[in-house]
Amino acid sequence: MTNLFDLTGKTALVTGSSQGIGYALAEGLAQHGARIVLNGRNPQKLQAAAKALRADGHDAHIAPFDVTDPDAVMAAITKIESEIAPIDILINNAGMQHRAPLEDFPHDKWDELMKTNLDSVFYVAQAAARFMLGRGHGKIVNIASATSELARSSVAPYTAAKGAVRNLTRGMATDWAAKGLQVNAIAPGYFRTPLNKALIEDKKFTAWLEARTPAGRWGDLDELKGAAIFLASDAASFVNGHTLYVDGGLTISL
Repeated sequence: MTNLFDLTGKTALVTGSSQGIGYALAEGLAQHGARIVLNGRNPQKLQAAAKALRADGHDAHIAPFDVTDPDAVMAAITKIESEIAPIDILINNAGMQHRAPLEDFPHDKWDELMKTNLDSVFYVAQAAARFMLGRGHGKIVNIASATSELARSSVAPYTAAKGAVRNLTRGMATDWAAKGLQVNAIAPGYFRTPLNKALIEDKKFTAWLEARTPAGRWGDLDELKGAAIFLASDAASFVNGHTLYVDGGLTISL
């Protein structure tokens, strides 16, 4: 039982992992023994993130590619499989936010947001699954959101995309569970990340959030690691299609 959460010998690809939630999840998996492949579109930021992991004694690699380009995704996954190691764990974390009144929401931002937050989950999971299915095992963890369940003004497109990620996770599990894959999602609440910088600096919003969340505060990034380690490990061998909310109780209270 003590080895249930051991990821030694496993290789994990984490998209959007040069900073924020993605980096924290990559670090958490590395701390439990996984070899890490960091992804993003900025090679310099990825190199800095990989250097930080290596400084702590972890095995870290980088794979710069655009998760919204299906051809680039397939080429990159194939390269990782052949030049680094077979991918045992995929964390689909890449995402973006754009806030605007819905009646004025720019169409180009809608397209960009959907490609980044939803299409990429399909592209990367499909490419990785083609290899995982051949081996009869694999873990896919999609990053959903508290807004997979709840809505807020000015972020309706983000809410739509993250709601779709939750149901796409269920669909992936339905198709692939019998073939040895476990596909689940983590739905973070409000965490202190670069993506939430504007909200963190908004004292009125922070006061509302602290009053609205049973835990009474923002989440710290380290508090997401356990969920990722669990879903990526043998401890979750019979967990499929589940969305694990890590939100301080935000989605269960009025």
